[in-house]
Amino acid sequence: MTRRHVLGDLYARCDAIKKVPVYLCDVDKKPELLGYADESLGQYADAFSFHISDDFCKKLSAGQFTYSFDYDLLGPASAGTRRRIRLKSINLNARKGYPRPAPKGVATVTVKK
Repeated sequence: MTRRHVLGDLYARCDAIKKVPVYLCDVDKKPELLGYADESLGQYADAFSFHISDDFCKKLSAGQFTYSFDYDLLGPASAGTRRRIRLKSINLNARKGYPRPAPKGVATVTVKK
């Protein structure tokens, strides 16, 4: 997956990574370690490789997860710029399903006399 797709607004501020843990974050449970991500693709250096199970890879590529990050801020901020960051972990959050619409009620007709 491309770095820009995964990092979004943090793309320009993030340092290159070697090996970062990937966690599955569930609201009700403790985060579960799934594997790790790195940037070891050679000519495709601007992409992350996720080393996780096949089931989670399929769900990730199908867009069933959103990303959140744990990171450290690096160095002082210079005037007019944002501080650089170093990723400590990537967290996968399951997307919430849309609620079903309420069934339409039976229309009642009132007759005036």
